[in-house]
Amino acid sequence: MRDLHCARIRERWCIRGMGMSPVEGHVEVKRDGAFLLPRNAKNAGSQEPEREQWGKKVEFLLAVIGFAVDLGNVWRFPYICYQNGGGAFLIPYVVMLVFGGLPLFYMELALGQFHHSGCITLWKRVCPMLKGVGYAICVIDIYMGMYYNTIIGWALYYLIASFTTQLPWTNCDNPWNVNCSKLNCSAYLNETIDANDTALGFGSPAQQFFDRQVLSKHLSTGISDIGDVKWDLALCLLAVFLLVYFSIWKGVRSTGVVVWFTATVPYVVLLILLVRGVTLPGSYNGIMYYLTPKWEKLKEVKVWGPPIPSVPHVRFAPFFTASCVVLQVWTDAASQIFFSLGPGFGTLIALSSYNKFHNNCYRDALFTSTVNCLTSFLAGFVIFSVLGYMAHCQGKSVEDVGKSEGPGLVFVVYPEAIASMTGSVFWSIVFFIMLITLGIDSTFGGLEAMITGLCDEYPRLLGKRRELFVAVLLVLIYLPALSTTTYGGVYVVELLNAYGPSIAILFVVFVESAGICWIYGASNFCNDITQMLGFAPSLFWRICWTCISPVFILVIFVMTLWEHENLVGYPSWANGVGWVLTASSITFIPAYILYMFTVTPGSFRQRLVKMVKPEKDSRKEGERRYLKDPEDTHDHATTSV
Repeated sequence: MRDLHCARIRERWCIRGMGMSPVEGHVEVKRDGAFLLPRNAKNAGSQEPEREQWGKKVEFLLAVIGFAVDLGNVWRFPYICYQNGGGAFLIPYVVMLVFGGLPLFYMELALGQFHHSGCITLWKRVCPMLKGVGYAICVIDIYMGMYYNTIIGWALYYLIASFTTQLPWTNCDNPWNVNCSKLNCSAYLNETIDANDTALGFGSPAQQFFDRQVLSKHLSTGISDIGDVKWDLALCLLAVFLLVYFSIWKGVRSTGVVVWFTATVPYVVLLILLVRGVTLPGSYNGIMYYLTPKWEKLKEVKVWGPPIPSVPHVRFAPFFTASCVVLQVWTDAASQIFFSLGPGFGTLIALSSYNKFHNNCYRDALFTSTVNCLTSFLAGFVIFSVLGYMAHCQGKSVEDVGKSEGPGLVFVVYPEAIASMTGSVFWSIVFFIMLITLGIDSTFGGLEAMITGLCDEYPRLLGKRRELFVAVLLVLIYLPALSTTTYGGVYVVELLNAYGPSIAILFVVFVESAGICWIYGASNFCNDITQMLGFAPSLFWRICWTCISPVFILVIFVMTLWEHENLVGYPSWANGVGWVLTASSITFIPAYILYMFTVTPGSFRQRLVKMVKPEKDSRKEGERRYLKDPEDTHDHATTSV
């Protein structure tokens, strides 16, 4: 009975959308609940051109996985995990995934697929006054493209340098070495290194190769004097931009081909490195340090601001004392989940907008988010097996050799370990190929969000000239990105990373989730999903979207602002520029609201109503898209999940 009822509903939508009677429509309902339309009715009622779609479902999945699984899975998650209790960290991590990250991830996939539009045009069909959210995302993606591609350029530099008989960071006999201490494994097994070497300016060959040869930051005194462009790095950055261009210039046609390589190679390399890592002496200690639960960490608190002294003989003193502390592990888990899954950058919306209308994005959200988290967990084994090996060689604890995170881990610590392995050249080539492929599909995913959003919003000006538009856009990003390839470019990278996307994206995602869940309404959003997938989201998703997800991201945003500190060693003007970068994207949201309020006619109340009312009825839009894919059968189960 349920299948027959669904079929009748679909038939009624179909006939009503074409303006025909049931006899004129000749709608044939199949046994599986799908239906066929008359041949002449396939594009009835639709004046929009056919939107490009993924050639295969697996290409979309690979693109989403490639975007979500990035360098942070390798250089941040393992560090955050062992710092916050090892195996015990998985408890808050999974909790934050289920109640915070996954609902936002699912929401963006469903939004893009239902409305078939990018991060700007989408808001006209949801809440027009929040179109500034889309423009803010575009600005954030520009900042991401400026410095994230530079980090990939560093990996490319290392890859090229690895094609030699001996890795250049193996010894201290190179022109760039000054006060160099041979800190590799063999040195620690055969000689004693002075503990004051670091204080006297000594560094390992790997550290000096990164600082003095790759970056040449010793030729810069800081952000105030970044020096000239380092042209070998500039060429590496140019190569990265060329790779990005030819990955996205044709839209999903070119992206769908590229992701077969960029999204799968990291897993092959991770497995190879894992097998090699667990066979190294001391690897067991590293892995056990990574996994051993430290349950006391789950109760560890961090003071917000100056501590509030407890007041004796006051009934509510414990409440006021506790109000200035926060469970550090849980906040780290929330931040890691959010930045790992990547909602808010517009990429998930853009990629899913090229799906078929009836694609089961619910199942896709569960699958891809699970793969992303498992990849982070797998990367922890790869990293800590090698850290255990280094600790064994150097006679130190794993904690002492594993203090680095971010670029320091993948460009200094891990290469130093590779240099002491048998077949070091091969392992270096394999490792940096993995880093490049991890980063490249994440960066072109972010740029695709901006390109799709602008092409959808300006189809005649940009959409019809996509290849030229992408080329001009990448040139305009590459030119200012050259500042990150100067002698002091690492300071520019740090400034962009601290102020460009990290704070602004949290505010943008909060406004996005509040706009969808509170203004457009979670019930309307659930109705859209029901119309698209054929089953209604369960009570769990409704509660998450209505109550938990917006609060989840708001808490992260407030805590990030509270804990934010100016960059150490940077002049006040540089930190001021950083806050300007943050404001440059966020300002688009209130600015567009003010603009729309100004140009909208009517009284104050009438203006507000028009500003929040969708320009196109979402239900009718869903019916129209239903008609565009009449032979696209529902890829779902007929149950509420």
